[in-house]
Amino acid sequence: GGGHINHSIFWTILAPVSKGGGQGPKGDLLKMIERDFGSFDIFKEKFSAAAVAVHGSGWAWLGYNKGLKRLELATCANQDPLSAQGLVPLVGIDVWEHAYYLQYKNVRADYVKAIWQVLNWKQIEERFHKATI
Repeated sequence: GGGHINHSIFWTILAPVSKGGGQGPKGDLLKMIERDFGSFDIFKEKFSAAAVAVHGSGWAWLGYNKGLKRLELATCANQDPLSAQGLVPLVGIDVWEHAYYLQYKNVRADYVKAIWQVLNWKQIEERFHKATI
């Protein structure tokens, strides 16, 4: 079930550049990223580092903690869903080798760097809004 949940989120938060991919967050989501991480650049650096550091197969996530009303980074092994950690998933990066091997070989860091160009922040902002109401 976790694989289905994770990929159902993953495929909706990606978009080609021509359809808004990589434009970056805005509004309340950007404000919360800046509050919880210091800046978007710091967030991006920490999130990327977490994704690259996943041992073996798994996922790196930006999640919303409803109880603490804050954003948190987390990783999950294999196909474990983020909700098992008590967080609402907003952005997930699939770091299973199958997600990037054909294009990036075994260089996960290059894949993680490139994924920022196709993240659909409009969709992510919608997920954030739903999580915070």
